[in-house]
Amino acid sequence: MHSIQFRRSLVAVAVAASFAGGAMFADHYGATSVAHAAIPVAAPSAANAAAPVVALPDFADLVAQHGAAVVEISTQTLAHKTSRQDGPNMDELPPWFRNFPGLQGMPGAPERGPSQGLGSGFVVDPNGIILTNAHVVDGADTVTVKFQNQREYTAKVLGVDKATDVAVLKIDAHNLPTLATGDSTKARVGEWVVAIGAPFGLDNTVTAGIISAMSRSLPGDSIVPFIQTDAAVNPGNSGGPLFNLKGQVIGITSQIYSRSGGYQGLAFAVPIDVAMNVKDQILAHGKVSHGKLGVTVQEVTQALANDFGLKQPSGALVGTVQKDGPGAKAGLEAGDVITAFEGHPIARSADLPPLVASASPGKSVQMEIIRDGKPLTVTATLGALDTQKLASADQAQSGNGKLGVAVRPLTPQEKNDAELDHGVVVEDVGGAAAEAGVQPGDVILSVNRSQVTSPSQLKELIGKAGKTVALLVQRDDARIFIPVKIG
Repeated sequence: MHSIQFRRSLVAVAVAASFAGGAMFADHYGATSVAHAAIPVAAPSAANAAAPVVALPDFADLVAQHGAAVVEISTQTLAHKTSRQDGPNMDELPPWFRNFPGLQGMPGAPERGPSQGLGSGFVVDPNGIILTNAHVVDGADTVTVKFQNQREYTAKVLGVDKATDVAVLKIDAHNLPTLATGDSTKARVGEWVVAIGAPFGLDNTVTAGIISAMSRSLPGDSIVPFIQTDAAVNPGNSGGPLFNLKGQVIGITSQIYSRSGGYQGLAFAVPIDVAMNVKDQILAHGKVSHGKLGVTVQEVTQALANDFGLKQPSGALVGTVQKDGPGAKAGLEAGDVITAFEGHPIARSADLPPLVASASPGKSVQMEIIRDGKPLTVTATLGALDTQKLASADQAQSGNGKLGVAVRPLTPQEKNDAELDHGVVVEDVGGAAAEAGVQPGDVILSVNRSQVTSPSQLKELIGKAGKTVALLVQRDDARIFIPVKIG
């Protein structure tokens, strides 16, 4: 799994586990049983006669029909290689958790010779094609696949796409049981889902829950619209299938968020349509390409919507436009709000990156944008995404009070180094600007899309503004809009 630092003290934990030996677990609860017979329901009253009566689902038939196509994946990496695990750094975990047998081999763990890894996967082609997570097999010297009937095969890794955390394996076998894939775009929040995998090496473990959210964007994984679920997922589940009640795979279990390192009700799966697109590219070309627009975007808050004359806070606000990138060549500018991409509405900034990444480099795409309150159509030819340099703008926070910044002009050297021809440097900050997120060293480039060329002009623009202003700020190599309340 990708290493993710979840701000506000959450730790992102790879669902794949690295085992140096043995499993450790404890039974904290007494055994319970649940009857599968229909639960009697009282006759509806006249007031709720139209309300449907929904029975609790029984997953036994689904598991019996499809469990044989789910596999356990074990890997071995030689001692001279660095660990492939993309989980949290061991230093980020509580001291009592660092010695858990399933966590040796994570970044920051002491070198203890050859390391073993564990994950899950599933067969999508009877001739031996298996899908799993990239972080399960990335960097492994040996990959072994074990079926429910205990048969084992040595697998070849055909390709790995770290950007989506999807890998494709091949084993020398035929007439294998396979899983059917569904349409993850039609999955609905609240519907039942089932996960099958090998948490902590306990193969063919079945858990169930509901879809908690769709198209969830996670820090560091901006091009994947994750399916969020509360189905119990733990280390070792990585790469396993997430089923709907029709027995169709709609996702690949990939990540959990947790303070403790174990399941806490937040699990995320790669949508199966994303995974199948990766699989098809790997089988056809041996590699995966993703489209690139060359801009960073941020959320449109209510304050920014007011500043840019939008009817509602929706769309993706363009912050940085890469020089000579596809977006720049198409005429996109900082401050543009992208509202649709190839006919797909953009309700939130997180909607845009997956759509761009799923398109092929070189494709001509149309975007609907709003610039200075006016709708426009822009056509861009996508470039190729460098998956090692995925970036997104941080969302700014609003504050209250006066602007509260002390600024100075850019020096000629600073202009040359940053390739800027205008802007003022923030020397000190307090009041509303500090509360909104402006920092010393930021370069204020514009106020409500009007360029700032001097401290006096900044003061003039602020004086003419209303109760809020949208500052375009350059911080290091990124540009973001920060809404500041000054009234």
